[in-house]
Amino acid sequence: MARASLTMRWPLQALLALAAGLAQAASLAWPGNGQPLWWLQLVSLAVLARLVRPGAGAVVSWQRGALIGGVFATAWLSGTFWWLFISMHTYGGLPAPLAVAAVLALAAFLGSYYAAVLGIFCRLAPVHKGGAALFFGALWLLAELARGIWWTGFPWGAGGYAHVDGPLAPLARYVGVYGLGAVAAALVMGVVQLRPADLRRGRLWALWLALAAVLAGATVQRFCAVNLCHTPSQPQPPVLTLELLQGNIPQDEKFQPGSGVPVALQWYAAALRDAKADLVVAPETAIPLLPQQLIPGYLEGIQQRYAEGPQAALVGIPLGDETLGYTNSVLGMGPATQAEPYRYDKHHLVPFGEFIPPFFKWFTAMMDIPLGDFNRGAVGQPSFAWKGQRIAPNICYEDLFGEELGARFIDPAEAPTVFVNFSNIGWFGNSVAIDQHLHISRMRALEFERPMVRATNTGATAIIDHRGVVTHQLERHTRGVLQGQVQGRGLDAQSGWAITPYAWWVARWGLWPLWALGGLALAAALLARGARRVRGG
Repeated sequence: MARASLTMRWPLQALLALAAGLAQAASLAWPGNGQPLWWLQLVSLAVLARLVRPGAGAVVSWQRGALIGGVFATAWLSGTFWWLFISMHTYGGLPAPLAVAAVLALAAFLGSYYAAVLGIFCRLAPVHKGGAALFFGALWLLAELARGIWWTGFPWGAGGYAHVDGPLAPLARYVGVYGLGAVAAALVMGVVQLRPADLRRGRLWALWLALAAVLAGATVQRFCAVNLCHTPSQPQPPVLTLELLQGNIPQDEKFQPGSGVPVALQWYAAALRDAKADLVVAPETAIPLLPQQLIPGYLEGIQQRYAEGPQAALVGIPLGDETLGYTNSVLGMGPATQAEPYRYDKHHLVPFGEFIPPFFKWFTAMMDIPLGDFNRGAVGQPSFAWKGQRIAPNICYEDLFGEELGARFIDPAEAPTVFVNFSNIGWFGNSVAIDQHLHISRMRALEFERPMVRATNTGATAIIDHRGVVTHQLERHTRGVLQGQVQGRGLDAQSGWAITPYAWWVARWGLWPLWALGGLALAAALLARGARRVRGG
């Protein structure tokens, strides 16, 4: 009878998991205004935690827990990156049913990590409520890490991004977005296990007191780090004036010789010629042709424009040839680049868009995507040095991978003072992808306490300060120039600013400390279960 009752509850459980997953997707960037909603992310997690919490009447089997986790994660992820449909169908020419199936298949595949950890939780969760909360957070951490790293990684929409404006945001400088998401998950599981009797008896008071102390300490320390902890006698980091170019070339015309290509070449050349700022930035593939395909003298003319005087430019352009292969790159132009030109090559390539995974040539053959196979640049490439700043480029979704950006912080004296993101989100139309990517960049600014400057084809072209605050932003899907300024942060002869704890440990060990924490929690749960069996036997 109990089993039949539990089976009868499954449709309702599935419906709640589906709704909670969609709410999690909406929390990353609310469709109405594009803003993250940290409280909605916690509510969505609370529904999930309530469905699988231990000790709540009938025990949820590991199979049922895995199903609940799979439904939740598939709804969450397909609701997060549904806009992949636009790139595959509208611009790639893939038939609509196949594009829908591809999005759902990707979401289900990535969601399998969460299904696995929810099954493990239901099987191994400790009896102690505090232990169960910590175990849930650790397993959530392992699922997020697996999604962000395995099979080249696709961490877009990690739950921690919803907290870029929330009370947990100060933790980003210590544990990064994955650690922040794990804290949120542990907190929620702790709360949903509470009952009125627990509150009356004062149970778990030590856990909540410790959590409050951590949050208060993190908030005070971050405020000190970004606002107070320097003496007035110290020279401030130099301020750069900026002009960020947004060409707004329609994606279906961007690589067409008879439409988008001549418009892009003409507009960006004029904008680069007329710019007055210290640093001018043109987005990913702003120049949509290889140098050898350009009219003779076009690129040389732009380089000569910045060879003399007080200005520099960073310009997105594809490089290479059929023999050596192609790269998605940024060229640095300025007085110091004449003898040794600056070049940054994208390292973390987009599957199907910039490289073809093994056994998937049949899939890319069905779509019309130009330049679909690039070479990779190295991790931790040098920064572009200009006017006392060390400017670190990253292209498109490379800013999702904080551990790779962090490789540049191994020597604080050479660490970047400013990040610059070059993107073309035109592949995904005028969708919530623009807002989601903006918040991803804001999280990187919080983790490293470095400004993030964004130059994009269609949006969001913006300046984000070292506190993760958007100080300037150009209206999306318009053609224009965003003018503003940025003050870099760093540890050098001109300033006393240090790197964050996150930057310090991720530069040395990558994400292994987080893997270790999650693995230790899993090992402890296995040992505890074994001990319970021995006692029971």
